[in-house]
Amino acid sequence: MATQRILDFLATRRPTGPCLVVDLDVVRDNFCAFEKALPDSKIYYAVKANPAPEILRLLAAMGSSFDTASVAEVEMAMDAGAPADRISFGNTIKKERDIARAYQLGIRLFAVDCVEEVEKIARVAPGSRVFCRVLTDGEGAEWPLSRKFGCVPAMAVDVLRHAKGLGLDAYGVSFHVGSQQTDLTAWDRALADAKVVFATLAEEGIVLKMVNMGGGFPTRYLRDVPAAQAYGQAIFSALRKHFGNALPETIIEPGRGMVGNAGVIKSEVVLISKKAANDNVRWVFLDIGKFGGLAETMDEAIRYPIVTAHDGTETAPCVLAGPTCDSADVMYEKTPYPLPLSLTIGDEVLIEGTGAYTTTYSAVAFNGFEPLRSYVI
Repeated sequence: MATQRILDFLATRRPTGPCLVVDLDVVRDNFCAFEKALPDSKIYYAVKANPAPEILRLLAAMGSSFDTASVAEVEMAMDAGAPADRISFGNTIKKERDIARAYQLGIRLFAVDCVEEVEKIARVAPGSRVFCRVLTDGEGAEWPLSRKFGCVPAMAVDVLRHAKGLGLDAYGVSFHVGSQQTDLTAWDRALADAKVVFATLAEEGIVLKMVNMGGGFPTRYLRDVPAAQAYGQAIFSALRKHFGNALPETIIEPGRGMVGNAGVIKSEVVLISKKAANDNVRWVFLDIGKFGGLAETMDEAIRYPIVTAHDGTETAPCVLAGPTCDSADVMYEKTPYPLPLSLTIGDEVLIEGTGAYTTTYSAVAFNGFEPLRSYVI
C-alpha cells in the first residue's frame, strides 16, 4: 500500500522518471512486529534487500543485527552504527581475502556449506564461529533458493566436525525456506533437519548452540499473506516440537518482510500498442522493467500490485513490458495483467510492494537509462 506520506511526497516533489519511495515508518512497524512475533530470536536484517543508509541507520538504532553478503555490506552496516558483533557474513561463497578483511573489521560469525569454505575461514579468520547451511526444498516459496546454497544434513555434520577440528567454533546450522514463503509448515520441515545435525554431533561431544532460521517472511503483493504473529507461532511450535525444552539460540533474517511493503515505485506509461489489428491483448510499456529494478518478475515469480488513476473502471488483460531494447524485458505475458482500458500514454502508475530487491537489482546504465532513484522518507 502506498502510505499517505508516500502519496504526499510524490504530489509535492513530483520526481521525474521512475523512482522508489520508501516510508521509514512502515519499516519501523515491521521491525516491531518481528520483535513481538519472535521475542527470543535475534533479528538480522538482510542488507541485500535494500541497503539504503537511512534504513540501515534506523534498524541499527532499534537494535537490529545485520546479515551481510559481502565486505561492502559489512562496511555499510558498520557505517550505520552496527557493531561487529551484530553482523553476520551470511554468504556461503566468499573470497578468502574478503573473509580476512571482514575478520580484520571484527566479524566473527560466518556461514559455510562445505569443507572448502571452512578451510578458508580457518586460515584467515581463526577461532571464528561458523554455521552450516542445510539444503531445503523451498516448497511453498514464490522465489525458491534451494539448489545453489547449502548441503544435505549428513554433509553438514561432516562440515561442522571439520570446522571443530580446525579450531573453529562449530556454532550451529542455518537454512532458508525460500523467499516469499507462504507455507507456515516450511520451518517445521527445516527444523527437523537441523535437529538431526544437532543430535548427531552431540553424540560426538560437539554441542551446537544456534539455529539461523533465515528469511522467507513475505510481503503482501496481490494476495494476502499470514501476519508476522502467525509465523512466530508456527516457528515457535516447530522449535518446541523438535528441540523440546533445550531450545537453541535462534536468528531470523527478514529482508523482504522488513522493507517490501514500505516502498512504492512511481512509473509512467511510455506506450500502449497491439501487435496486430485484430489482437485483443494490449502491450503496455512502462519506463521501468526487469533491468530497471523489477528483476523479480523473472518467470513471473513476483506479481506486484499496480495502481492507476483509472482503477474501478473496465479492465482488460495486457502484456506488461519494460522500455529497454532487450526482448527479455517483459514482466507479465504468460499470465497477462488486467489494466484499465482507459489507461493512456503518459499516465503515471504506482507499483506497490517494491521496497525490497529493486534498487539493488537495477542496472547501472543499460540502454543509457539511469539506475532506479530512491527516496527514503
